[in-house]
Amino acid sequence: MKIEIKTPGIHHIALRSSDLPRSKRFYTETLGFPVLLEDDRLFIFSAGSTAVGVRGPETATPKGDVFNPFRVGLDHLALACTTEAELERVATALSEAGVENTGVKTDPTLNKKYVAFKDPDRIAWELYLV
Repeated sequence: MKIEIKTPGIHHIALRSSDLPRSKRFYTETLGFPVLLEDDRLFIFSAGSTAVGVRGPETATPKGDVFNPFRVGLDHLALACTTEAELERVATALSEAGVENTGVKTDPTLNKKYVAFKDPDRIAWELYLV
């Protein structure tokens, strides 16, 4: 029997960081997302209408661990983009800020343009033209 969950969408996303201050600088100072809430173990920023929480490492976090999109779990996160001009602007700004990115590419599956980049823990993000 199907559960058939009724939901309007994602409430929040939670990420784990190996260095919380470094992640906060990346998401707020480099990418420019506004902080909604923070304490010494976590900060939450707004990516459009989605809250993204970033937690610092715990004692069980392996030393030197980095994100791997090939492990079971999260592959990447994609933010929607509504204009090609914004996609181009962000790709250029990421490069100017020294953030590794793909430049604007076309997804061969959906034939949509995007730019992919990684945060300091190598968590993969995309800005995807809708």
